Amino acid sequence: QVQLVESGGGLVQAGDSLRLSCAASGRTFSPYAMGWFRQAPGKEREFVASITWSGGSTRYADSVKGRFTISKDNAKNTVSLQMNSLKPEDTAVYYCAARNSILREYAYWGQGTQVTVSS
Repeated sequence: QVQLVESGGGLVQAGDSLRLSCAASGRTFSPYAMGWFRQAPGKEREFVASITWSGGSTRYADSVKGRFTISKDNAKNTVSLQMNSLKPEDTAVYYCAARNSILREYAYWGQGTQVTVSS
């Protein structure tokens, strides 16, 4: 079974930066892709960014393009999200997730980490 644990959330001011990390564990961890999602109060969970595990191809939500960068370390089984120029609307619980195939949904989820951006 795959376990994902996020870290790095916190309270920052608008314009600041924050780096989230996700550590994955499991006997055979080799996902197709890893992703970051977020959920703000009263809103549905939304996609933020993803990266394929072997090729490193990335995708971003339009709302974070140019500000957020997703990266991975295959040797350490970690994925990170560097968030720059944070805005109050980035406030949310951020979740790390993994999917085993492009044909399957994200099946493994972390517990989430809170990011709060004050204006």
